[in-house]
This record gives sequence, structure tokens and C-alpha cells, in this order.
Amino acid sequence: MRKLSLFFMSASFALFLVACSKPESQAVSEPEPADMKPAAAEPIRAPDVGQAGGGDPTVVDPDHYTVEFENEAVRIVRIEYGPGEESVMHSHPDSVAVFLTDIEAQMTLPDGSTQQASIPAGVANFTPAGAHKPKNLADEAWQVVEIELKPRAPASAEPGGPDATVVDADHYTTEFENESVRILRIKYGPGEESTMHYHPDSVAVFLTDQVVQMTLPDGSTQEMPASAGDALFTPGGQHLPKNISDSTLELVLVELK
Repeated sequence: MRKLSLFFMSASFALFLVACSKPESQAVSEPEPADMKPAAAEPIRAPDVGQAGGGDPTVVDPDHYTVEFENEAVRIVRIEYGPGEESVMHSHPDSVAVFLTDIEAQMTLPDGSTQQASIPAGVANFTPAGAHKPKNLADEAWQVVEIELKPRAPASAEPGGPDATVVDADHYTTEFENESVRILRIKYGPGEESTMHYHPDSVAVFLTDQVVQMTLPDGSTQEMPASAGDALFTPGGQHLPKNISDSTLELVLVELK
């Protein structure tokens, strides 16, 4: 299981299909809006968490749900199912799910009804709290990173610096926003860099391998590598990223409010 690391920068899986998912790793940066962004998955009906509920998936089904990181703001859960595998009924809080592989799944809801979902790799979706029982209908394993959101006091209304989507719209695109989170897709071509900008507390999920040079407000720089599938919590702050790898880098950044 990959280790999480910090750098500037769950849809519950259980619900990820409803809307369509640290060790502690290392710091990394962010990339430019994709010419071809994954299409948002068609949402399916959110289960009523009050109908039957369910246990914590990491407790009732640890074979498929593993906690990689947790603090007072989020819990990051890695979800992995082999071909044909299924879970037991369980519940998730409000979450953002980032799909690392294509997904074909059947969701059984607390009322006994079922729904099927087909979600392409790279999609990121917010899903409200609810319960379900997933089953992998595909012939291949699939994997999701789920960012479970915890209740917390709203962040300061005053931003800590320039908004990346305003000062660098070529690399930062807002895909979803509500009162809890803003989901950004970040993409940089080889050698491309940004301008100094700010992000609040965030979770980055990397869709490609990448090496980024981060310039901080004091002028210091760091090289930050990341592997596809890594998920990293990073506290709010300013930075200027540059893609120093030879290939395009892409990630999903979930900014917390």
C-alpha cells in the first residue's frame, strides 16, 4: 500500500458508485487542464443512510477497505476489489471518490434494490452519506481512493493567496464545488510551470507518475516525486509548481472548505 506524503496542495466508494472513492507519503505538486477530461460519471440514486445503515467498511470489510491516512479533517481510504468480489452492507459519510481504474459494479441499497454503475478511470465524484453493498462485475480488479469528509468549522473567508483557477486557468479547472469541497483537475505538460498561488487544506490524488519542482514563497525549491495512485493530504499554503518530468502530469485536487 502506498505511503502518503505532504505537499502543497471520500462519494464514498461505497457511494462512489452512487454518484457515478497513507501511509504518509511525500510532498508533490500539481499539473494543466486536460484537453480530454474524463467524462463525469452519471450519478445514481444516493442511498438513504437512515434506511438500514451499515458499519464502517474498514471494520466490517478490511479486505477491501484500508485506511491510509486520517486527521481531524479527512480519512483517506483505499478501496480494492478483485474480479467478482463483493462486500457487505456498510456506510460512508460525505465523500469524494477518485477512480484509479475503470469500474463495473452492482450496488445493493438498504431497501434491497440494486443499481449498476460503469465509471471510467480518472473520474472524481462527490457523493453524500449513505449505505450500500458493492460487487465488482468486471473481469479485472479495480481500485478507488475515497476521501471521507469530517465535520469541521468553516475555513476563513479570507483566502491565503491567489486562487489557482483564476491566476492559472490553463492548468487548473474546477470540476465540482459545494459547501464542503472544491474538486480541481490539474494538468501540466512537460516543462510547464505555474505562477505563485494558494490552496487551502487539500488532498491530492495523482493520476500519473510525476516529478515536480516546487518554489515556495521564500524562494526555496524542492523536487517532489509522486507515483500514479498516490494520495496525499497537504495543509494550506502557497507555491509555484513546475513539471520537470518528460511527460504530462495530471492529478485531482480536493480542496477542503
